[in-house]
Amino acid sequence: MIAKDWKKHWPLYLMLLPTVLYYLVWGYGPMYGIIIAFKEFTPRKGILGSPWAGFKYFQEFFTGPFAFRLIRNTVMINFWNLVFAFPLPIIFALLLNEVKNTFYKRTVQTITYMPYFVSLVVVCGIIVDFTASDGVLGELTKMLGGTPKNLLSDPKYFRTIYVVSELWQRLGWDSIIFLAALTGINPELYEAAIIDGAGKFKQVIHVTIPGIMPTIAILLILRVGSLMSLGFEKVILLYNPLIYETADVISSYVYRKGIVESNFSFATAVGLFNSVVNFILVILANKISAKMTEVSLW
Repeated sequence: MIAKDWKKHWPLYLMLLPTVLYYLVWGYGPMYGIIIAFKEFTPRKGILGSPWAGFKYFQEFFTGPFAFRLIRNTVMINFWNLVFAFPLPIIFALLLNEVKNTFYKRTVQTITYMPYFVSLVVVCGIIVDFTASDGVLGELTKMLGGTPKNLLSDPKYFRTIYVVSELWQRLGWDSIIFLAALTGINPELYEAAIIDGAGKFKQVIHVTIPGIMPTIAILLILRVGSLMSLGFEKVILLYNPLIYETADVISSYVYRKGIVESNFSFATAVGLFNSVVNFILVILANKISAKMTEVSLW
């Protein structure tokens, strides 16, 4: 059966091959390294030659002073990202879909896409300059009679700065997939809604949103599944020891312990814990979505 299917569709299999190789080499191959989390790993002895440590580093992490803070910060930043950065691109796509002027629509799309293509280092540099005491926000505060301060030196502002900058950078880009989904809605459904007397708002509620609901559900599952993941690059470029209380997340902590301090076993243990939690969240989110919307990843 497989040989017959291969002979018939071998060009498709060849097209699939690079993707399969990519995940085998970069996705599944490195999973062998999770053994380091259970060993007293030293590069000189290698993975197999290093002695076993059992759950020592997991215990060390959970009994340490930073576990709760790291988990809380990671979840809180991702939660606010989910609350604001997930629905706003949907709303933006719905609004943009109603624009009839092609020139204006394309101009707005281009302007909102542009921040996504700016280097993250440049974006973080802009944020640092804007939030400095003598930056744009500091000057505005001074003009309004307030006392300017460096916002990135105060822990209470970090989450807001992170989420707002993330929304600014990704709003247009994240809306692309919803705009693509909107083009797949059958125009006859809108015609039927108009005949039934539905206005624009009711058309959106009863035709547009249900039409893109499968796309929303799939992306929401993936977002929930990454609730414990947060890229360390942006955090490291923005944070400092003064704001570790709200800015230090699991990925930045793993970076410091693994790369800076060369504590490879401890960093791998924390990273493995993070991955397991994300895996569980994906499973739960998928099951809930399957029951509530009949849309799921599998």
